[in-house]
Amino acid sequence: MEKNQEEMRDQEIVFSRSVKAGKRLYYFDVRKARNNDLYLSITESKRRQSEDGDAPMFEKHKIFLYKEDFARFMESMHDVIGYVEEQLGTIEARPEWVPEARNAEPAQEPANEAEEEPKKKGLFGIFK
Repeated sequence: MEKNQEEMRDQEIVFSRSVKAGKRLYYFDVRKARNNDLYLSITESKRRQSEDGDAPMFEKHKIFLYKEDFARFMESMHDVIGYVEEQLGTIEARPEWVPEARNAEPAQEPANEAEEEPKKKGLFGIFK
């Protein structure tokens, strides 16, 4: 293992959230650097079948975001999500993916429109 990877694992996670998105998982970890500064580590994890077919593997991709870049990052994220919404309209949240439910019966639709949940505006209602 490279020294950088070893150091990364030693960084203390002080706050964490995860998001299931289909077959992917996203981890948002606030880590403490050696100088006690905080930064954000975003990890995308995708489950893959190993070449030998025995045990599953996880392909991971990371982004490190430092506090001095938070505002510009969020502004750009807001801009690109706004553009997608302008092009496609309201974006609905993805239903929770449950591997065991792949072959299950489809969910029944509500009997009438009054029973439907109100639609959220913007990307899951957070950017507008």
